[in-house]
Amino acid sequence: MPSLNAQAKHPVSITLNGRIRTGHASPRMLLSDFLRHELGAHGTKVGCEHGVCGACTIRLDDVAARACLTLAVQADGHRVDTVEGLAPEGRMTALQDAFNRHHALQCGFCTAGILMSLSDYLERVPKPTETELRDMLSGHLCRCTGYAGIVQAVMDVTGQTSGNADAEDASGRKEPVHV
Repeated sequence: MPSLNAQAKHPVSITLNGRIRTGHASPRMLLSDFLRHELGAHGTKVGCEHGVCGACTIRLDDVAARACLTLAVQADGHRVDTVEGLAPEGRMTALQDAFNRHHALQCGFCTAGILMSLSDYLERVPKPTETELRDMLSGHLCRCTGYAGIVQAVMDVTGQTSGNADAEDASGRKEPVHV
């Protein structure tokens, strides 16, 4: 990467949800701020600005990433997908529909980041056990739910059940019940 003048704004072009978009960013501008303030992608939320809460999760070149830990200039020339890109033409994905059916959100602040992480995770692990799913969700902080609706929604969309003490995972192991 060439040397950047810290006092100047530099052009940054990304493919945002399938469309090439260009804005300007100082070398220290976070990708989360660039998406929200330069490009108007307000679905990406900023919670902790330390990569802990997961509210800012996006997909960078098809991999889940924290936009608050990525500089906008690092994303130059790359593909960035945000929650706005999950539902092309306004139709919800099966995961979004399951969130709706299972009341998997309350205030909605963390939901975009969780959906982005789950869309990445479910491509890699299409039928996670409840334990695996809860482990993945531990990277997100939600102050409103108890995660039960989120877990039920994901298990529903993957064709599995949640919260059954007698449920077994693919290896035949008993899954613990989490409330």
